[in-house]
Amino acid sequence: PDFSPEQQWDMIPEAAKWQIFGVIALLEVWDETGGGTQDHYMKGGQPGKYPSAQLFRDNVHFALDLYDPFGFSKNKSEESKARGLKAEINNGRLAMLGIFGFLCADKFPGSVPVLDALGVTMPYSGNPMIPFEGNFHL
Repeated sequence: PDFSPEQQWDMIPEAAKWQIFGVIALLEVWDETGGGTQDHYMKGGQPGKYPSAQLFRDNVHFALDLYDPFGFSKNKSEESKARGLKAEINNGRLAMLGIFGFLCADKFPGSVPVLDALGVTMPYSGNPMIPFEGNFHL
């Protein structure tokens, strides 16, 4: 049987959900602390510049940088980098709109007529805004 993404999330064991959120939390902490090497964006750092994993590589074990792991943008012009940043921000915004479009279409039939017409919606009776619905505990 086919399951909607929301149903698939509901079927993931609670421990696995905590692992996913744990990794996201660690990435956020690394970003907010500047990876130990750069200033926070509220204190003069550049917004959106994810810190290098160099300090982690030096002290723990090898890890690729999340931004440009192979150094492809090292020689790009500032204009090209700015254009790429703008495209990345717009792609992220479009992805968020798309995800919420699918969530709405699955939860509220008829709310996104295009997806209904394409036949890609799968009704979901749960609440997608409560990721641990029914089994949340510490």
